[in-house]
Amino acid sequence: MRQFETGATRDTDEGKLDYEGFYSPLVMERFAQYMSKHRKQADGNLRDSDNWQNLFGENHYNVCMKSSFRHFMDWWKQHRGLEGQDTLEDSLCALLFNVQAYLFKLLKDKECQKSQK
Repeated sequence: MRQFETGATRDTDEGKLDYEGFYSPLVMERFAQYMSKHRKQADGNLRDSDNWQNLFGENHYNVCMKSSFRHFMDWWKQHRGLEGQDTLEDSLCALLFNVQAYLFKLLKDKECQKSQK
């Protein structure tokens, strides 16, 4: 139990996930800017911000993996002082997007398997 100088008490944060500490507001803001920039579709319509959760069908993992490799290569080239296709920040955001989309599907599949047992 924690006790504050005001007399207020609260349980400890021991064993609880520290979301605030694990994330950077700078990274989250830049990633949100990247995602917002890519909401506009070829036909001019805007995707919903959570559209990425609709997944990419049967080939979801392959789509994410192939895209991740393209963006990783872009990042790696820039890291080595070579010219990339995108900005370094966009390459990193795109890689982050694909990793999150892959993990999201993995966790959803795992959840479905648990509920089927």
